[in-house]
Amino acid sequence: MNFAGQQKQIETAEALAPEASPIDGSKPEAVPAKSGMRGRYAWLGTIASLAILAGSLFVLWKLVETVTWAEMHAAFTGASAKQLGFAFLFVGVSYLFLTCYDALALRQLKLKVPYRTTALASFTSYAVSFTLGFPLLTAGTIRYWIYSSKGLGAAKIAALTVIAGFTFWLGMGVVLGLSLIVEAGQLAALTFTSIALNQGVGFGALLAVVAYLLWVSLKRRHVRVKSWRLELPGASVSLSQMVVGIGDVCAAAATLYVLLPAGTSIGFTTFVAIYVLAAMLGIASNAPGGIGVFEATILLALSSLPRDQVLGSLLLFRVCYYLVPFVIALAMLTVYEIVKRSRGARTRGAP
Repeated sequence: MNFAGQQKQIETAEALAPEASPIDGSKPEAVPAKSGMRGRYAWLGTIASLAILAGSLFVLWKLVETVTWAEMHAAFTGASAKQLGFAFLFVGVSYLFLTCYDALALRQLKLKVPYRTTALASFTSYAVSFTLGFPLLTAGTIRYWIYSSKGLGAAKIAALTVIAGFTFWLGMGVVLGLSLIVEAGQLAALTFTSIALNQGVGFGALLAVVAYLLWVSLKRRHVRVKSWRLELPGASVSLSQMVVGIGDVCAAAATLYVLLPAGTSIGFTTFVAIYVLAAMLGIASNAPGGIGVFEATILLALSSLPRDQVLGSLLLFRVCYYLVPFVIALAMLTVYEIVKRSRGARTRGAP
């Protein structure tokens, strides 16, 4: 799942869409002057993100300063073949769901692109942006590089990115809401909150998802950014997005869950809520993959477990979910470019 950059999807559209006409073919409207209020307080979001990142790194440092390199190495290399096998299985499932993000977006936009192209573009863009960060640049460039060869313009690729973002947040909202309600008691003990607070946030998250589904069911809705207009998916596509998002979040959480120390007594439903909270804080920090923030949150929530072993599991999770797919994505992009150039050379050389 994408820890960082999902809240930037609208900005992606704003950056790309002006290069082409609006998707619905309507005439561009006059671009309104930027709000003075927006410009004046835009820096607050950056400061908040930096504060979250700095605070989390400080907490992470305090949590691991008593862990020795020998303990961490032992925990990192202590995973069994069975644990690693299940971890990579869930990584594959998660990235498979990520390809469905793009597939559903293309369906909403009524664009026909072969699934092999969709899978290549989505897998490589997510794998690279998860590791390098800067998703507007990395993921956006890769998507444009691959989809433009199939005739998609900048505006449609921006629209695809926005719809994929809705898929992510629908899944996150449902998983967070259900886990907070079902495991409110155990989460209260782990996170030092109250049962009522957890259940209240859980019901609030589910109500937000239900309200969105009802909102897009009543009539056609759209998002407008300056002169760019995007029609939002209706109820049927939104429900499909919700299912895909849930699958992605649960598979990503399961990857880390199976790598936790043997004998972990925390149930998967409880862990999913912790995972989602850590992921959301990572998103707020804008750090690549939520690095530092994600680890600090997990370590705090799982403070009852051996710290060195949990840290080893987190490092192994980074390798399985980020580093390995990143290397595979680079290899796939290299092969794609070689094949593309080879075909182009044959075409030019044909009589």
